[in-house]
Amino acid sequence: MGWAVARWRRLIAPPTLALGLGCALAASASADPADAAGTVDPAAGPVQVMAPTTAGANPAAVSACGDFAIVLDSTSLYYENFAEALETYDQPGYTDMIRSSNVLSRTALRQGAAEALSAANTPGLPPEIASPMRSWSLGATKLLLKMGLRGTGETLDTTVMEMNGDAYAVQEACAAAGTHA
Repeated sequence: MGWAVARWRRLIAPPTLALGLGCALAASASADPADAAGTVDPAAGPVQVMAPTTAGANPAAVSACGDFAIVLDSTSLYYENFAEALETYDQPGYTDMIRSSNVLSRTALRQGAAEALSAANTPGLPPEIASPMRSWSLGATKLLLKMGLRGTGETLDTTVMEMNGDAYAVQEACAAAGTHA
């Protein structure tokens, strides 16, 4: 079942790489939590990095696209872990490792689907951004159901490819609106 992980990596790598480069090249939006001695204050929280946004970009698009980018990062991480567990422990029945990874991934997809739908419902968001976000949310719901029913790698890959197409459409629309996803 190596094709499942290979296909997932091939499909998710370009958007993830683009997002990673955007974040790496962006200016920090908050102060460094390290003091002059170089120690980090845990109460300061994480350092947030914002991707560049065009001046005059639609604030609704900036907000929704930023939220969607976070959803993509988190859900892809959990699904990739599940796909790797499925490939590594390929047996007639689910092992505890696959079952655990499946539950974590489905939970991430459930939360991601809700957050993507919420982002799509941002007031003032252009339909060319909102529509593929809604479609991605539906795909995430479909994928988590297939995972719950222990669907085959091929049926999971079909849904993942559809979701990647929706994610790409969101990213293109967000870029056209002067922001990132």
